[in-house]
Amino acid sequence: MVLYGVVHVLVAWLAIQVAFGASEQADSKGALSDIAQAGSWLLWTLAIGLVCFALWQLLLAFVGYTYIDKKRKRISKRIGSAARAVTATGIAFGAFKYATGSGGSGNQNQQQQQELTAQVLSWPGGQFIVGAIAIGILSIAGVIIYKGVKKSFEKDLDMSRAPSWIEPVGRIGWIGKGTAYAVIGVLVGLAAVNADPQQSGGMDKALKTLAAQPYGMFLLTAVAIGIAAFGVYCFAAARALKE
Repeated sequence: MVLYGVVHVLVAWLAIQVAFGASEQADSKGALSDIAQAGSWLLWTLAIGLVCFALWQLLLAFVGYTYIDKKRKRISKRIGSAARAVTATGIAFGAFKYATGSGGSGNQNQQQQQELTAQVLSWPGGQFIVGAIAIGILSIAGVIIYKGVKKSFEKDLDMSRAPSWIEPVGRIGWIGKGTAYAVIGVLVGLAAVNADPQQSGGMDKALKTLAAQPYGMFLLTAVAIGIAAFGVYCFAAARALKE
């Protein structure tokens, strides 16, 4: 959980640099690239830690959240854990690639995403499939933002073991992360509507799109603060999460 938070803090730092024109890549790949400069042992530590995090989330997806009485909410939590397991596995895989010297550049990663979108768009009903994916991402973003607004993340914590500042930091973090996901969903939606894979992209393009808007530097800085807050929340939640 701590290493999951570290990745978010690094992505936030890269986003700040993008806002001020000092960096070109602001996603987990960019974070891994920065870590690689400090030494491969850090990448191996991060990769192994994230694999453990992914296995933990996978275990929760199957048998976790027994403290939640309502079956529907328990299933929803388990789906969220499964999604985090997939995300952590992807970042861990990227860390392993960088550690072995085979990590791709930001442009290569974005090109791969756009090629995948182009392939799906070429299928019969491809625009509807990509559109459905966009709706799914926007729905996830909405859930994340709602979790921050309603402070429902506190239900997963033993507040007696949590620091007093976890509530405001958690709210800012969940809302900031949800906003970044919402921009990704909008980009994928535009790709579906216009049948243009060049308009799709992941976190890196989403943050750069924010930076390109009027007052983009301030918008991106605000989102970066939110993502950083989520990382700090992970540090505190690592100690206070319910079993």
